[in-house]
Amino acid sequence: MVDINWSPIWLTLQLAAITTVLLLIISTPLAWWLAHTKCWCKSVVEALVSLPLVIPPTVLGFYLLVILGSQGVVGELWQSLTGGHLAFTFTGLVIGSMIFSLPFAVHPLQNAFHAMGTRPLEVAATLRASPLDCFFSVIFPLARPGFLTAATLTFSHTVGEFGVVLMIGGSIPGKTQVLSIAIYEHVEMADFQTAHILSGVMLLFSFIILVALYAINKHLYQQGK
Repeated sequence: MVDINWSPIWLTLQLAAITTVLLLIISTPLAWWLAHTKCWCKSVVEALVSLPLVIPPTVLGFYLLVILGSQGVVGELWQSLTGGHLAFTFTGLVIGSMIFSLPFAVHPLQNAFHAMGTRPLEVAATLRASPLDCFFSVIFPLARPGFLTAATLTFSHTVGEFGVVLMIGGSIPGKTQVLSIAIYEHVEMADFQTAHILSGVMLLFSFIILVALYAINKHLYQQGK
């Protein structure tokens, strides 16, 4: 019987959940701005947001390691404020995951906000609705498929990360060893049986997530017709 260490799975799910929540909070105003702004720098911001889609994960991970390391700008500032380190810590993994998964949160929300237009908000403004009321009563219900897609893609993409988390987190059991790294290490040790089990868990999880996403989006579309 194979003795499986399940801690990488729980650590991966924790990382994905935290990254998804934080990215939804950050990406919502950014996506709204990108969907409606006419600023000259929009293309530059969109390129920066989409950069993780085209840059190799190891390259992005390397520069994040440089920035978050004890000699880097962010890492040195963090160390002076907290006395701790960012590189090879769970906090560093969260920061790296947020940057790597940023386009998967921003793009669905931007498309949803763009399709929604500004007319619903103009109507809400004539009824003297507050900005907070507008968001929860108008924006969120109309853009719900976009929020659902953003959350699902961000969570799933974070679960499957490898290059970035390896560069900035290494493989510290119980602290930074996520599922993808654990699978890689089992393959390196020729422990294919454990690698098969862990890979099967990731494959099944990814399939279930995609089926649920398509089913829910279909249901929301039928409701909106």
